[in-house]
Amino acid sequence: MFLLIILALVVALVIASVKMIPQGEAAVIERLGRYTRTTSGGLTLLVPFIDRIRARVDTRERVVSFPPQAVITQDNLTVAIDTVVTFQINDPAKAIYGVDNYLVGVEQISVATLRDVVGGMTLEETLTSRETINRRLRGELDAATAKWGLRISRVELKAIDPPPSIQQSMEMQMKADREKRAMILTAEGKRESDIKTAEGEKQARILSAEGEKHAAILAAEAERQARILKAEGERAAKYLEAQGEARAIQKVNAAIKSTGVTPELLAYQYLDKLPEIAGNEAATMWMIPSQFGDSLEQFAKAFAKRDEDGVFRYEAQRVDQETRDMAEEGDPDKWFDTSTDPELAQALAEARAVANKHVDEPDPTHTPQAAPAAPVAQPEVGSRRLELEADGREPAR
Repeated sequence: MFLLIILALVVALVIASVKMIPQGEAAVIERLGRYTRTTSGGLTLLVPFIDRIRARVDTRERVVSFPPQAVITQDNLTVAIDTVVTFQINDPAKAIYGVDNYLVGVEQISVATLRDVVGGMTLEETLTSRETINRRLRGELDAATAKWGLRISRVELKAIDPPPSIQQSMEMQMKADREKRAMILTAEGKRESDIKTAEGEKQARILSAEGEKHAAILAAEAERQARILKAEGERAAKYLEAQGEARAIQKVNAAIKSTGVTPELLAYQYLDKLPEIAGNEAATMWMIPSQFGDSLEQFAKAFAKRDEDGVFRYEAQRVDQETRDMAEEGDPDKWFDTSTDPELAQALAEARAVANKHVDEPDPTHTPQAAPAAPVAQPEVGSRRLELEADGREPAR
């Protein structure tokens, strides 16, 4: 029985002398009421009835949220600010022996530092300078709690609540600002839209004007080409018509020469056409009977020669074979046969060149025309001389 009691006492002493300190905690050990050492993380041997653990301290980083604190700003507005402090105990002995309650100390120092910092700022600066306030609070707290064995790692302002009236005014201001920005954005959007629309209309008008310009140019060019072709055709037609008329005149002249027309026949033809000439409304010359004989005498002198007796007699000119062939030619298809007439061949070649050349080129057939010869004045002969010749008598000289 005694042995059991002794064994129990030994076990009790062993249990009292061996302590388990978990990881992340530190134990402050006193010997006979005086601080001796700090242990952490493992088994710790204590002298029974002499050593004891004063306190166990959590050495992990801790996050503590303090209740809202009323703070007055520089513009005399009261705001409620919630703070969150993150700290860690680096020296457990100082945290136990340096301050009665380090949590209360951290809270009070945070409130005092916060009022000092925010008291020098306006409400607007307080709301927009959180980073500055956090940095200053951390610096002040870290310097004040260093002697307590604490390390302030972070300070955050969780909320800044202005008075309800200020909150309402701020909400109205924010609403006005949002409406202002919305109006500005709407105006800018409308402006951009109007600019884009105007640019589109401008481009459309430019393209339309370009199209109309090209269409007008093409139409003018087409009209120009049409007029050029029409003018070239008309010029070629007139030239060929003139060539045809010249050919017809040559044929008539050849026919007259080949038939041997006498002055008597010409006088008969003249007398035969005289009533038609007189009956024409455009006729402006009238011939009286006393002048008619003189006209016939003048006509006879133009085509006859005066013989030794003083009588004008007509002698027909000799007609060559080419003139006879031209007069007897009856096939119109041979009118443009240029095999026997080099001059006519050259004229047709020039006509074709004129018809085929461009209007801007010079006319190869154009030659300066000589001034027309003055008409030969025919002497007048009296009607008495014609009467004497008609009776077979010689007129007096």
